[in-house]
Amino acid sequence: MAAITTLVIAAEHPALAGHFPGAPIVPGVLLLDETVRAVESANALEPSRWRIGSAKFVKPVRPGETLTLEHEHLPNGSIGFSVSSAGRPVARGVLIPVPAQDRTGDAQAG
Repeated sequence: MAAITTLVIAAEHPALAGHFPGAPIVPGVLLLDETVRAVESANALEPSRWRIGSAKFVKPVRPGETLTLEHEHLPNGSIGFSVSSAGRPVARGVLIPVPAQDRTGDAQAG
């Protein structure tokens, strides 16, 4: 994979409140959100809309774990990613950018 970024999701993150008391686990949606932000930042991309082409979570992530995100641009324009903790995989998947003309639900001038 081409680019590597380090991620840490702090125990104080608001999405962790109540997920789960006494044994917190980072929700998959938060892990995906942080992945998208890191990919956009590492590639100097404007914030965009993405489709999740695929996502597989293979190990729970605890708050404060140091995660390594690796990602690369694929020939079809999507971005493949993998996330690991201490060298062990925790998640992998594919992000697909949504072209502006295909975005539904955007506010329209009226």
